[in-house]
Amino acid sequence: MQLNTIKPAAGSNKNRRRVGRGIGSGLGKTAGRGHKGQKSRSGGFHKVGFEGGQMPMYRRLPKRGFVSLTRRHVGQITLNELASIGLPEVDLLVLKQHGFAGEQITSVKVIKTGEIKIAVTLKGITATAGAKAAIEAAGGKFLEQA
Repeated sequence: MQLNTIKPAAGSNKNRRRVGRGIGSGLGKTAGRGHKGQKSRSGGFHKVGFEGGQMPMYRRLPKRGFVSLTRRHVGQITLNELASIGLPEVDLLVLKQHGFAGEQITSVKVIKTGEIKIAVTLKGITATAGAKAAIEAAGGKFLEQA
């Protein structure tokens, strides 16, 4: 094999479409752009959501709601999952090691789904009111992250 004999695989490279080259090509005259109008002209384009000068839909409708930018960094763990770890002390690092929190998670909240019977000490992890009551009833406690 030599550099001057290398070719791309058959069918991997398509010939570019040559428009405006006569009637017989099938793409002559208007070159597949239709007749007149902004889209038929060179340089004729408009931004996404443009409605020809009419007030666009995204501006006609009222603004509503709020999307938190930090929400994707907050993880959740259930009481069942917490019990399945089986360690007396649990923090964010332990949850990441056991696969209950992703890499980008910066804080975790325990939610009351299932039940817990072992005493667990949680470091730097928050909980809903119901989950907190269940953990403390099982002999667990919460510590602030140092």
